[in-house]
Amino acid sequence: MAGDVVLLPDAGPLITLAYADALDLLLRPGWSVSLVDMVLAEVTRNATPTSNKLAAWVKDQQLPVISTKIFEHYQALPSSAPSRKANLGELAIQEAMNQFAWAQPDVTGVFLFEDHKVARASFVLPENCRKVSTRAFLQFLEEKAWLPSAAEIERRAIQAGRAFSSLRFPP
Repeated sequence: MAGDVVLLPDAGPLITLAYADALDLLLRPGWSVSLVDMVLAEVTRNATPTSNKLAAWVKDQQLPVISTKIFEHYQALPSSAPSRKANLGELAIQEAMNQFAWAQPDVTGVFLFEDHKVARASFVLPENCRKVSTRAFLQFLEEKAWLPSAAEIERRAIQAGRAFSSLRFPP
């Protein structure tokens, strides 16, 4: 089953886990991990406390990057053009999940999110895709005994300067 799941993290979980020095937790279940091109651009395009760490981790892990039309259009915009940047990563992940539904119906895509706006977003998930919060993922790892303490990862991220979402699931 592990090979039949692809984890698609949004920018929020990547940043939180980078702050906590815990990016390798994404690999713990043994699932494939892929990044969506727009999400990778979001977390590396500006110098931030985690941008270099994230770029190095993606390179070291040789993670596949899924190409999307969203990112293609974003790149084609002239630098002088006012561009909408909010939610482009989420839109690109949604595009990638729709690609899964058509091209790989036997593969489950797990969209890992953090932002409470994504949690409330009402978009249709293909049957073979799931939406999971960072906290739920960390709790899953703890329940499987692949992580001693989900709360410790949250604490480390917050102590390192991450403004971690205060919204908890389930409500």
